[in-house]
Amino acid sequence: MSANSFDARSTLQVGDESYEIFKLDKVEGSARLPYSLKVLLENLLRTEDGANITADHIRALGNWDSQAQPSQEIQFTPARVIMQDFTGVPCVVDLATMREAVKELGGDPAKINPLAPAELVIDHSVIADKFGTKDAFGQNVELEYGRNKERYQFLRWGQTAFDEFKVVPPGTGIVHQVNIEHLARTVMVRNGQAYPDTLVGTDSHTTMVNGLGVLGWGVGGIEAEAAMLGQPVSMLIPRVVGFKLTGELPAGTTATDLVLTITEMLRKHGVVGKFVEFYGEGVAATSLANRATIGNMSPEFGSTAAMFPIDGETLKYLKLTGRSEQQVALVEAYAKEQGLWLDPAAEPDFSEKLELDLSTVVPSIAGPKRPQDRIVLANAAAQFAQDVRNYVDTVDEAGKESFPASDAPAISTGAPSKPVTVTAPDGSTYEIDHGAVTVAAITSCTNTSNPYVMVAAALVAKKAVEKGLTRKPWVKTTLAPGSKVVTDYFDKAGLTPYLDKVGFNLVGYGCTTCIGNSGPLPEEVSKAVNEHDLAVTSVLSGNRNFEGRINPDVKMNYLASPPLVVAYALAGSMKVDITKDALGTDTDGNPVFLKDIWPSEAEVNDVVANAIGEDMFNKSYQDVFAGDAQWQALPIPTGNTFEWDTESTYVRKPPYFEGMTMETTPVSDIAGARVLAKLGDSVTTDHISPAGAIKADTPAGKYLTEHGVERRDFNSYGSRRGNHEVMIRGTFANIRLRNQIAPGTEGGFTRDFTKEDAPVSFIYDASRNYIDQGIPLVVLAGKEYGSGSSRDWAAKGTALLGVKAVIAESYERIHRSNLIGMGVLPLQFPEGASAESLGLTGEETFTFTGVTELNNGTTPRTVKVTTDTGVEFDAVVRIDTPGEADYYRNGGIMQYVLRSLIRK
Repeated sequence: MSANSFDARSTLQVGDESYEIFKLDKVEGSARLPYSLKVLLENLLRTEDGANITADHIRALGNWDSQAQPSQEIQFTPARVIMQDFTGVPCVVDLATMREAVKELGGDPAKINPLAPAELVIDHSVIADKFGTKDAFGQNVELEYGRNKERYQFLRWGQTAFDEFKVVPPGTGIVHQVNIEHLARTVMVRNGQAYPDTLVGTDSHTTMVNGLGVLGWGVGGIEAEAAMLGQPVSMLIPRVVGFKLTGELPAGTTATDLVLTITEMLRKHGVVGKFVEFYGEGVAATSLANRATIGNMSPEFGSTAAMFPIDGETLKYLKLTGRSEQQVALVEAYAKEQGLWLDPAAEPDFSEKLELDLSTVVPSIAGPKRPQDRIVLANAAAQFAQDVRNYVDTVDEAGKESFPASDAPAISTGAPSKPVTVTAPDGSTYEIDHGAVTVAAITSCTNTSNPYVMVAAALVAKKAVEKGLTRKPWVKTTLAPGSKVVTDYFDKAGLTPYLDKVGFNLVGYGCTTCIGNSGPLPEEVSKAVNEHDLAVTSVLSGNRNFEGRINPDVKMNYLASPPLVVAYALAGSMKVDITKDALGTDTDGNPVFLKDIWPSEAEVNDVVANAIGEDMFNKSYQDVFAGDAQWQALPIPTGNTFEWDTESTYVRKPPYFEGMTMETTPVSDIAGARVLAKLGDSVTTDHISPAGAIKADTPAGKYLTEHGVERRDFNSYGSRRGNHEVMIRGTFANIRLRNQIAPGTEGGFTRDFTKEDAPVSFIYDASRNYIDQGIPLVVLAGKEYGSGSSRDWAAKGTALLGVKAVIAESYERIHRSNLIGMGVLPLQFPEGASAESLGLTGEETFTFTGVTELNNGTTPRTVKVTTDTGVEFDAVVRIDTPGEADYYRNGGIMQYVLRSLIRK
């Protein structure tokens, strides 16, 4: 019950139903607040308990100074938690382990139970092994169940063992699309109360739901576990960046072009740790699908959230997707009552402002390794010619112009060339070269949830087929929609046969290529690429294109709209300037250009209007948690504690609580630390904890082999996140990671200073030697350390390798928080300083003093760092809130939560 210090409790009548609400206008200053802060304000009003959440916290939010730097801590209590299976499995593993730990410490295991609705969507496990045939989907699902039976049995057990925990089975859709199409409430109803739907999710793209007016963002699995167990999220009241939209998108551009433009603008502006909120006349002209696409990309521009207010467009979408009349009426009434309804003319109090005239957006792609590196489509071929030189040895490749001999449009990029003849299984031959598009994937939540770009892709396919075009033979083409609704409207519009004919057959309902589950390239293509060291490319309609993520054979990766993905599959090379070069020839031998097969806006809108209806959503989601016969037939253990299988290579009991007592161990300074890794800028969580393929000659591969797992059954790192033994061995094991203390290497290598001459060693093997000798470890890094996915194993693995501190130039929010959650101290170099400017090589021994000040209940602003080579500096302590300090003192967030629950 709320303390209700502001007399905000009231009643809202909607039709025959009445709801208890907490009125925002009872707090002075609330009217001027941005939409997102109004949602936080309601959260505090409703959860005010006089202890963790007080009247002073509420006043502080009402009196928010938009220009001040964040300093006021508040406790945000999300209404629900959403997970995908890669991050969800270790969450449930941890909850199962916590039940046992509670029991061992004399508590009640039943206390370990979600206190808020927790929903998990299995969408990260399907791999696009099979493609280009009508049987691809069925074959990939069979392979998925074969590989993941243990994990799925475990999740089915969790569904029965934990209250308020639901699982959306495999083959249904992508978590964020399922969220906006079905799970999101926009306004939550629980125990007679109505309040804004809010959430945290174990995937950074949780922000997609911001497009629906729902405040939520991605957190690490360990933070999500705490939220499930009733712990509020400790946060500082953020700065809010107002992003004004004016005008309308011009013909020929897509939501993808818009979002890549916004990503570039906001990454350049700097929005890490901030909320972004869209406002202005252009918001009303932005479809819900486009809003969701923008919200989805929030992690790519670095903000915590990317909010859109509620308006008529929101209601239209809720109705289309099958929400009840009462729910739609409640959303409208509640939003208008609470001042949460969009006023296009309003200009709330923002910390910073940007503006974009939508009419200035032009067709774009992004790459070759970061989402924010936007390239104007007309410049793409020339930019490729420049960028590819970073990936190839150009000594013997003197800029010869080239293109596979099977089709030679006019090309003038001057890119390096190394044509290689490939023999296909049917005996035909073709040539591939640097820049060959070997993967063209319509994939990921970002764009497959948007019917406008999906229909545009299908219409490009239709027009291409009618002209006699098809994909080039070296291109692996895949279609992985975010829900079954997509294939339903393709079928209804009669577009599926055309997608099939250009090779975009359905491969699964899941993330696939965007998370590294692209599956292998055809054997002959892979062989040619590796034997001749070709810099081949992928083009995908995803949100992530980091190095080593998409496919181990592919060095350069580009984000593009679904229709451009189809176009690049037809062109077959990044060397083709698809804005002016021919994509191929028609049945009469005439050149076919992109403009010849690009659909008009009217054509797209006509299909969307006539092929998509409420009935499709009702059908797809009417029994969404039940699963098919294969899911229901999985045998599951019973009981409220899990029966661990000591032989399992998928699900193992982790060591986090071994030796834990009810009393905390005092925080200590760190002495004699060695550097495990010295890394550059933009090291992502993919670099730290890859999700893709496991190589046989790595520590993880050797572990699986030793446990009787055949190479073909290795599956991916992401699928084995329930096994800490695999994940520790996979930490810092990305094939593209460059550790500067082991120059000339790429992958998970370091130098082992426990041995004479410090030989190059696998990072995992070296870490075991350091741990055996009681030597703590440190990681040195550059800017934007830990950007990318909200991957808790990037922090868990770091901690289990024996790393006690990380010193970086700057951090991405989620990873910094996750490090604290695992008891790792995040430090920052002094302003303007770096490992290089301080002369650090990574061969030093480090000592950190001043950490013990945390034992006094305060957080030091800096700690003294000294090395045996005489380097000294004050590192900034990036424990940003008192709540984070409590987690660190307890050795991590899970230990803190466990002790708190037992003491209740």
